[in-house]
Amino acid sequence: MFHYQNHGTCSSGIDLEINEEGVITYCKIIGGCKGNTEGLNRMVVGRKAEEVAQSLAGIPCRGGTSCPDQLSRAIRAYQAQH
Repeated sequence: MFHYQNHGTCSSGIDLEINEEGVITYCKIIGGCKGNTEGLNRMVVGRKAEEVAQSLAGIPCRGGTSCPDQLSRAIRAYQAQH
């Protein structure tokens, strides 16, 4: 399990797993707006991490970032370590 500490969002972090084929197998955004983060979690599981990262990068909310943008950054951080 990879944990990413969020910056600049209501949510505090993201727990993430990506398999050998580059598919997200687990995603949990911790905190934030429950309906939005739960929906985002469900939408990305089973999708290619690279596609998700590209789709969500740069989406603003507060402070120039958002939960989707932080998920994109979490995926990039995961990829950099694996």
